[in-house]
Amino acid sequence: MAGRLKQPTGRYGGRTAEERQAERRRRFLEAGLELFGAGPGYRSTTVAALSEAAGLSTRQFYEEFHTLEDVLAALHLQVNDWAEQAAAAALAEAGDLPLAERAAAVFRAYAANVTSDPRRIRIAFVEIIGVSPRLEEQRLERRSRWVDFICAEAARAAARGEAAPRDYRLAATAFIGSVNGLLHDWRAGWVEATLDEIVEELVRQLLAILRPPGWLPDA
Repeated sequence: MAGRLKQPTGRYGGRTAEERQAERRRRFLEAGLELFGAGPGYRSTTVAALSEAAGLSTRQFYEEFHTLEDVLAALHLQVNDWAEQAAAAALAEAGDLPLAERAAAVFRAYAANVTSDPRRIRIAFVEIIGVSPRLEEQRLERRSRWVDFICAEAARAAARGEAAPRDYRLAATAFIGSVNGLLHDWRAGWVEATLDEIVEELVRQLLAILRPPGWLPDA
């Protein structure tokens, strides 16, 4: 299909066309989260099945999206946005706490957010893999944002004398892969640990990266 169908305008049932469109989009995304994240999965879901789960028609689907891949792409961005917001809020609240406490606050907020709903983990770490070059680019771009987040905080810690000053991009990239893998395996039941133990392990790994053997913090 070349493009979306023309949207209706004006008020209906006390709501504007924009409000009705936002509601339809929300229902399609909720249905996608359930079918992709807890049901048969993205590759086994059809537009008809998604529309039925949303309680809407396939015509309404094509008013909002071009393909099912657009729904998966939107869900992947949404899951990452939720996690980013949680991590950023925790970092802002941690303020000037020592490095280890700041890191623990951020990891606890991030881990609690992405693992609070197993559907989010499946969307972010499983269903998105290998779908298309477009989604692979999106996945790597969002991972790059997490790398930037780690690098920025590492640079801030180094400026405070809490960490060794160096380029952390390579280490941050490896670390983000470790974080994602550990949280996926833990939520899948392959790792026996509490959330606090997961956070403690991640903090230990990060501090080992930021404070290599032989390095001493500034007075």
